[in-house]
Amino acid sequence: MEPSKEEGWEGVSSDGGWRMANAMKEGKMKRIIAPLVAILILLASHALAYDGIVKKQVFELPEFTLVSGKVLKQVRIGYETYGTLSPTRDNVILICHFFSGTSHAAGKYSPEDKAPGYWDAIIGPGKPFDTDRYFIISSDTLTNLNAKDPNVITTGPASINPDTGRPYGMTFPQVTIRDFVRLQKKLLESLGIPHLKAVAGLSMGGNQALEWAVTYPDFVDKVIPVVTASRTHPWVVITPLKVGIDAIMLDPEWNKGDYYGKEEPLDGLALAFKEITATARSQAWADKSFGRRWADPARDPYESFEHKFLVEQEIDKIAYTRAKVTDANSYIYMARVLILHDVGYGYSSFEEALKRVKAKVLMISTPLDLFYPPWQSDEVVEVIRQNRGEAWHLQIESDEGHVAGTTEIQKVGEEIKRFLNER
Repeated sequence: MEPSKEEGWEGVSSDGGWRMANAMKEGKMKRIIAPLVAILILLASHALAYDGIVKKQVFELPEFTLVSGKVLKQVRIGYETYGTLSPTRDNVILICHFFSGTSHAAGKYSPEDKAPGYWDAIIGPGKPFDTDRYFIISSDTLTNLNAKDPNVITTGPASINPDTGRPYGMTFPQVTIRDFVRLQKKLLESLGIPHLKAVAGLSMGGNQALEWAVTYPDFVDKVIPVVTASRTHPWVVITPLKVGIDAIMLDPEWNKGDYYGKEEPLDGLALAFKEITATARSQAWADKSFGRRWADPARDPYESFEHKFLVEQEIDKIAYTRAKVTDANSYIYMARVLILHDVGYGYSSFEEALKRVKAKVLMISTPLDLFYPPWQSDEVVEVIRQNRGEAWHLQIESDEGHVAGTTEIQKVGEEIKRFLNER
């Protein structure tokens, strides 16, 4: 049984079933859809991998003017595509990546890669983002914190300033979500793409998706912002984002951002990653995964500071592994991008900005998200509906916290597919 054109999603139950509501009429329940079957699992499974080797491509501009009015020279970002562009170029979906992510949303760069892109479970033939039907584009952002990765192409503080021949460091100009979106628009124009079927994104990628709907309301039909919000709320600004920035800047090796070719601020960057990793998870996840188990059964934490709980050891390991492959200045810039995020910037309010939205919007949240709790998705949906727009809110039932938007996105795969194909 399929939902009618007037209905929308309010959430998804823990068993994958739908709670349907009349979103555009009077909010009356119409019917309940049976639980999903054959949910896709195992994100890293070779059997689920996008069918084809992915090639990173490069988009370049001699210069690009930022929202601030400052001009960047010799701008480069990388992008990937999946599927086939139709002769009329009218089957395009843009995927925007999250804070610590890259454009590698699906597939593998070589058969030897251990794991595919982060949303491989929902991008590919017959999947929600069906590459037999749609042409998918995913691009790296400016100031991508994975600047050391040879598969990431980004202009940011680690790039060489053409005016000085040295890395920009902290002289790189401030950038925003709106700058990311405006540069993506330039990329699409270079490919001769006049319109988007949809824009989807996870976390910071969802920030970009909503910005697309506000900045270019006639360019996109549908928007799928996952675990995100219309603006960064104060609690997230001060922790973990500002705490992470402070941790890096307090490391003596940071040297006001002038560390290229020298020792890097590894300890400060690792501390920033500890903070953001813990916040991206949840208490339920930590209890289930570690509890109060000791890292070493023979080393009692009550006896020495050197003796750790398992959760301490594992978060340390994750943080230092991540810090070694990350550019610290780029982390600072990307955290600042999130701190500044507000679709209402330049408007009288975020509500005024959302009045511009013409796209149909499917907000997706998860209950234990500390970054963007579900009420922030409700807020977006309510404002759009008050202005006679079409918006729905769907929840991923999970105890994974914020990262459920990656690890358990397959739970709402069928709902995403219906939203894209039938509305």
